[in-house]
Amino acid sequence: MTTITMQDAAETTLEVGGMTCASCAGRVEKALRAVPGVQGATVNLATEKVLITGATLDPAQLIAAVERAGYSASAPAEAAPPPAPARGLSEPAEIAIAAALTMPLLAPMLLAAVGIDAMLPAWVQWLLATPVQFWIGARFYRSAWKALLARSGNMDLLVALGTTAAYGLSLYQWLGQPQQHGAHLYFEASAVVITLVRLGKWLETRAKRQTTEAIRALQSLRPETARVRRNGVESDIPISKLKVGDEVVIRPGERIPMDGDVIEGASHADESMLTGESLPVSKDVGARVIGGAVNGEGLLLARASAIGAETVLARIIRAVEDAQAAKAPIQRLVDKVSAVFVPAIVVIALATFFGWWLANGDWSAALLNAVAVLVIACPCALGLATPTAIMAGTGVAAGYGILIKDAEALELLHGVTVVAFDKTGTLTAGKPRLTAYVPAHGDQQALLALAAAVQQGSEHPLARAVGDAARAAGITPAPAAGTRALAGLGVAATVDGRALLLGNAALMRQHGVDIAALAAQGQAREASGETVSWLAEGPRLLGMLAFGDALKPHSRQAIERLHAAGIRTVMLSGDNPGSARHIADQLGIDEVHAQVLPEGKAAIIAALRAKGERVAMVGDGINDAPALAAADIGVAMGSGTDVAMHTAGVTLMRGDPRLLVDAIDISRRTYSKIRQNLFWAFVFNVIGVPLAAFGLLNPMIAGAAMAFSSVSVVSNALLLKRWVAGGTA
Repeated sequence: MTTITMQDAAETTLEVGGMTCASCAGRVEKALRAVPGVQGATVNLATEKVLITGATLDPAQLIAAVERAGYSASAPAEAAPPPAPARGLSEPAEIAIAAALTMPLLAPMLLAAVGIDAMLPAWVQWLLATPVQFWIGARFYRSAWKALLARSGNMDLLVALGTTAAYGLSLYQWLGQPQQHGAHLYFEASAVVITLVRLGKWLETRAKRQTTEAIRALQSLRPETARVRRNGVESDIPISKLKVGDEVVIRPGERIPMDGDVIEGASHADESMLTGESLPVSKDVGARVIGGAVNGEGLLLARASAIGAETVLARIIRAVEDAQAAKAPIQRLVDKVSAVFVPAIVVIALATFFGWWLANGDWSAALLNAVAVLVIACPCALGLATPTAIMAGTGVAAGYGILIKDAEALELLHGVTVVAFDKTGTLTAGKPRLTAYVPAHGDQQALLALAAAVQQGSEHPLARAVGDAARAAGITPAPAAGTRALAGLGVAATVDGRALLLGNAALMRQHGVDIAALAAQGQAREASGETVSWLAEGPRLLGMLAFGDALKPHSRQAIERLHAAGIRTVMLSGDNPGSARHIADQLGIDEVHAQVLPEGKAAIIAALRAKGERVAMVGDGINDAPALAAADIGVAMGSGTDVAMHTAGVTLMRGDPRLLVDAIDISRRTYSKIRQNLFWAFVFNVIGVPLAAFGLLNPMIAGAAMAFSSVSVVSNALLLKRWVAGGTA
């Protein structure tokens, strides 16, 4: 799966097999970065994938580099041929056999605790332990050997060294004794450790699979076929054969196979899996439909506008995959620790062995304590602490229509102290209507006709409002020439040879237009929260247009929840001060900046950051691009357009401002899980290794603790799946 980014840098993803801990991940990254042309490599231990970026990437060369490091690599499953049928026993079956062979070895130790001596003959212990050691435990030897060939270490090397030492000690004591019931043997220690570690890895794998449920659920929304109407004939075709412009028949209850526009029929669509919107959305002629949504009760005919990888669903899947593949900045600490972890544990184990041997001369006890040190150490938990939490957090957020672009965005979002909002379309509905049009002289219809002529072709919300009013009045606008958008000010155009300006008061001042004749009416409109535009020909005022835009139903609740979370709010608007202040007062916003150009918004955000604030900017992802880029974290309101997804760290798939509060909440909870996981992963080693070194842990308890540490880290991350967005259902 290779793609080309906008910066002409290639990206490719490989699946890597054989990784068991954070040390393995670091070694794979190091091997890939040494390949000519590779600029970066990021391993996600939880998904067992690596994302590689570079100017030129040869998949064969990359796979070879991974294999030289001691691991297997291949293209992702969706791009690779179907795997060959599995041979041999399944992992659960092998674990069951290991447990069956180990229990008789463990039973005498358990019975001894209640005063019953039932020690098995040494040859029976050897017969039971050997298959566990060299058949069930073969994977540890293979992985350890590859690590040694690569001149490095991993968790499997620690397990192989530890269990081999216990097995070898038992073999030596048995063969060195003339009778079979002499010294205590430790076959049960090596067998129990291998069984527990295999069980722990299997449970860990099952738990990790749950963290990718969000991706699998989204992928399941893709239908396999589409019913197309061509030349009046309907036929079912594979989704891969669908073309832009095709007319697609969508029957009641079917999943919509593409993005498009309804050209016939009326129905409702369930878009909850894509946008988090719980209520069905009305669809009639002209409405947009999204691939993956479920059609309701009516028959629809829609024209395809985006297919395959260009649909909203495909972009959502890519966004979630990218977020889950990314490495959080906090992970850098783990990487530094992992780079020296295995060598350090081996050194500590050797020090433990020689320390005990020199202290009491009992080399068998010294060896067992060294084995416990090797077994208790668990770099697995360290490697899984961050990615499992990120995968669970971003996955559950996507289910509510919150797309978090990458791990860095997730980490930045949790510490936001100030949220800056654009007004139109973010806090207001973004669908203003023309409430009044007052001519300076002449009649109203002439004023509306000129305004509609200047605004025709524009997609600005105010332009659409003028167009709607003109159509309602039965006015057909005259053609305009030389139309120019004036950023943050308005628009200029020539209509029937007349040079016209339509925009705000700042545009009028810039061109010397006197608005005094209608200034009082304009101020009154602004004071009531309306937006006022002025139409002029040269320096002569032609009239005033007033627009009303309703607040979104939940904007006030969103602001209240932000305040409750200790976050200050700022509104940045290109609108007039009266209208902006009116909206801010209704919502309870802390700080207002009106009549601000796009560059001015970016400057205000930069000033806030200079004061030590961590700023999130919420806008539409297009007009507010400079401000989104200037903020610590950009949040795009909209329906997941390409521009929104590329300019913002977070995209809200619905226009509900409460989703922003939910995004901050899931970010905080995810980051909390990361810190909890790292704490427990470090605690297991900081406490466990010294206990083992001082002879307070036997190898079996150490093995159980090591398996438990990995499973507990993944299970703790999975608790995020129980998170429910507050108040957006």
